Amino acid sequence: MTPETMHDLPARLSQPALRALHQAGITRLEQLTAFREADLRKLHGMGPKALDLLRTVLAERGLTFAGDEAASRGST
Repeated sequence: MTPETMHDLPARLSQPALRALHQAGITRLEQLTAFREADLRKLHGMGPKALDLLRTVLAERGLTFAGDEAASRGST
């Protein structure tokens, strides 16, 4: 996979995780906000380390996976 196909997904992601996201049509970090973490976890090649990295990178940009904000607001 070339940098052109990864767009702004973290280069530190494993190749299986990058392939899984690409096959799901996800090529930009912001697209992850439309997906629940549980749905991404079901993608072949998407492991806990990849999800942790994506969660961290999203948080650095003030973003979350779909549903994360509602869950945290409901718990307060």
